[in-house]
Amino acid sequence: MNDTILVAISPRVRVLLPLPLAGAYDYRVPPGMRLQPGDFVAVPLNGRETLGVVWDGEADPDLPERKLRDVLHAYDVPPMTASLRRFVEWVAQYTLSPPGAVLRMAMSAPAALEPPAPQAGWTLATGPGSNAPPPTGRVTPERQRVLDALRPGEVLPGNLIAERAGVKPGVLRGMADGGWLRPALLPRPLEFAPPDPDHAQPRLGTEQRAAAAALEAAVAARQYGVTLLTGVTGSGKTEVYLDAVAECLRQKRQALVLLPEIALSAQWLDRFRARFGVNPALWHSELTSRTRRRTWRAVAEGEAPVLVGARSALFLPYPDLGLVVVDEEHETAFKQEEGVVYHARDMAVVRARLSDAACVLVSATPSLETLTNAETGRYAHRHLSERHGGATLPAISLVDLRRDPPERGRFISPKLVEAVGGTLARGEQAMLFLNRRGYAPLTLCRACGHRLRCPNCTAWLVEHRAQKRLQCHHCGHAEPVPQHCPECGAEGFLAAVGPGVERVLEEAGTLWPEARRLVMASDTIPGPAAAAEAARAIAEREVDLIIGTQIVAKGWHFPHLTLVGVVDADLGLAGGDLRAAERTVQLLHQVAGRAGRAEMPGRVLLQTFSPEHPVMQALLSGDLDAFMAAEAETRRPGHWPPFGRLAALIVSAEEERDADRTARDLGLAAPGGEGVQVLGPAPAPLALLRGRHRRRLLLKTRRDIAVQPILREWLARVEVPGNVKVQVDVDPVGFL
Repeated sequence: MNDTILVAISPRVRVLLPLPLAGAYDYRVPPGMRLQPGDFVAVPLNGRETLGVVWDGEADPDLPERKLRDVLHAYDVPPMTASLRRFVEWVAQYTLSPPGAVLRMAMSAPAALEPPAPQAGWTLATGPGSNAPPPTGRVTPERQRVLDALRPGEVLPGNLIAERAGVKPGVLRGMADGGWLRPALLPRPLEFAPPDPDHAQPRLGTEQRAAAAALEAAVAARQYGVTLLTGVTGSGKTEVYLDAVAECLRQKRQALVLLPEIALSAQWLDRFRARFGVNPALWHSELTSRTRRRTWRAVAEGEAPVLVGARSALFLPYPDLGLVVVDEEHETAFKQEEGVVYHARDMAVVRARLSDAACVLVSATPSLETLTNAETGRYAHRHLSERHGGATLPAISLVDLRRDPPERGRFISPKLVEAVGGTLARGEQAMLFLNRRGYAPLTLCRACGHRLRCPNCTAWLVEHRAQKRLQCHHCGHAEPVPQHCPECGAEGFLAAVGPGVERVLEEAGTLWPEARRLVMASDTIPGPAAAAEAARAIAEREVDLIIGTQIVAKGWHFPHLTLVGVVDADLGLAGGDLRAAERTVQLLHQVAGRAGRAEMPGRVLLQTFSPEHPVMQALLSGDLDAFMAAEAETRRPGHWPPFGRLAALIVSAEEERDADRTARDLGLAAPGGEGVQVLGPAPAPLALLRGRHRRRLLLKTRRDIAVQPILREWLARVEVPGNVKVQVDVDPVGFL
């Protein structure tokens, strides 16, 4: 009879690492360490220490013990919740991304895993229950003031005690030597003051009160549900959903508000502070690493009751998320195009479902996808039909540039010139809108026709005359404006073609030299401080004429602005984008909504070469519902979103032939079958981007066919070389 050797198997766990890896790795739990799913740990990987999260599921019992490495240590921080772990897995599966790449977004402040260093202060050494020996030395007037500044049991920092008592720090040290004071750790202060849900309740109209009550009830139910909140610009949608935030606070749960441009939302933050008495926690790319670390930990410990952030805020570790609000849900800024490609609006709905939270999608011009979900009953729908406070909607008119063109070399028509002049003469503010940065989108040589283009992208270089440079808005390449044509060498023949906001500013300076002008574009309003200053200057009437790009459409409230002139209303309609008309209606309606938001009526003039276009007619009539219904009917027969599904494969390589070869192989292996169609491969509209050649393939299916299994099987059939990248974009919103 053979002897059986029993080998003791050490406890082992699966650890998911924030790296683009396919799954979790197994590690051994050393004696004395107790771990559970969600714990943050440090583990060895390839000779270095790496952070990770203990993941769900059983470790492989067949993996030999000798191949295991020990977990190095666990971090003293609340574990990642089960709902966030499920969310990481869901996003990875939906977007076909490695789970570790998604986890990395949930561990975006790794320094926050370490607890903040304790701070030392002073407390009274004597008092009730104290075993300290009696202090020595006499009580001088200075020492008495120190004793009076501290209550029994209170711990305060030395500089604060010295300031209160009016003494020098040396007095405190002397009192400690004499036994009057002893050092003690300061209690950790709250990072964010708790908002007061009843601080300043707004005056709501009948329609607003009904909508607010419905949202409050949804939050109080403490279960998943989605509500679409729509309303004309200025109808008080923000005030309504802030009431839902207040109810979430009363429920002792956390609320998340996603904004498309949080760094430019100074006025929104002012409204929040007026409503709740304090600032919310913020999360966006402009934060310092220290602030990100403190905010991440405060969220994890439940000390950030309300967080307002950009799309990445979805991945923060909320212990009990009760409400998710997506403001301006139609904005394409919610789509992340690099790394893990996802749409924050859609993932916000998933995050709410996994957290048993209410979700509110807010827009004056909702996307067709969201409207369809509301019409089919998947989402509840609340609509506000009137502007708040008795303000009226602006009157919109079209300027037919074929009949009323600008003077030669100019871009503002006589009708718009007259309207702006009259507005300024009355002491009111006006805005000129053109969704194009810089001075001119194209520079060409009038001698040979050469156009100056980016060496890294299929794009023209945009002139920024104020900075005296040409710049690519796709890769950031910049170069000085040349004196001679790079192609033929001719001097003095380079000409700027078309307008940008800088050129409109130049023209405005000629037409209205006395007007105080302000350009609002992403390169002139780079962050929160600049946005707040611009909002202040406009509100205090230090500006007469605003000239802006699309950032002026994002929720600003300018009470003295009565005229909006759109310099080129046709701009967004060019190209073959599936959603070009929808986006143009949304953008121009939002821009128009900046006019007449107080007691003074507003007026909007749209300059267009196509006044008969359905977009222009919809804006003129104000019947956006009919426009969206017609837009839906054009997409339905071909199974285009939201009546079908799309997924894009973007093949890129530094060598054009490598991109072509892989795209060809993918095309030959393309799936088929009823309700499944593959378009391409074809060069992308931006066939060269950041030095990489790009080819696109588009998978289109019926609504009832999931694209992810098809994509996985398709990609498995093709061997992709290491020097070629294939990016998967499920539910693309852009096609460049």
